[in-house]
Amino acid sequence: MRIHYIQHVPFEDLANMKSWTRERNHSVEATRLYLDEKLPSVKSFEWLILLGGPMNIYEQEKYPWLVAEKRFIEETINTGKFVLGICLGAQMVADVLGGKVRRNEDKEIGWLQVSKTEDGLGFFKPLPAEFIAFHWHGDTFEIPKGATRLAESRGCANQAFECGGNVLALQFHLESSEASIGRLIENCKDDLSPGKYVQTPDEISSGNGHLPKIETYMESLLDEIEKRLVNKQQNGD
Repeated sequence: MRIHYIQHVPFEDLANMKSWTRERNHSVEATRLYLDEKLPSVKSFEWLILLGGPMNIYEQEKYPWLVAEKRFIEETINTGKFVLGICLGAQMVADVLGGKVRRNEDKEIGWLQVSKTEDGLGFFKPLPAEFIAFHWHGDTFEIPKGATRLAESRGCANQAFECGGNVLALQFHLESSEASIGRLIENCKDDLSPGKYVQTPDEISSGNGHLPKIETYMESLLDEIEKRLVNKQQNGD
């Protein structure tokens, strides 16, 4: 499997997804937009992963590469390639598909509960009805027309959706590792102003016992994506 991922800042990478790709012997390439690297040809991969970042999707003047990235995401979706968006990546996907992205009423930062919706099957079928995930966001997205809302939380109504069989968007983080969380705390400490759903660095660190479980959840989602892509290849689609 040829996987390509887009990285927006040096401190948000594949994290625990790295070990999964290595164990499955997948080919992995990256575009690091913070280094002004060029986007690849859509023909060069089967699966695109869009990582997180502290910027907002509407800050095109500050981050001009956002415009090209959105066009690239749209092209990738339209050609039937699989797209997995995480946090900022999920918001980018929602925007491309017509779902408005805006400030959420509350920030969500830390280890917080996510609940599956009644429609939270499909990719989410292996996940429990309620689970703890890692969060670090201030924006939220509307569910695009034709997409299925998969999950919600007390602080954010729209936590995940899937669309068209080839798009999965996650507002929360299941890919996090102890190192990636530490880098977020170090680089985004200004986000940690007190809030209803904002944990302190000590509270976040004390929640790192959830890491093995979220890695299991992430692997189950990646396995499901892989299975669908293999079936698609075998059917000649």
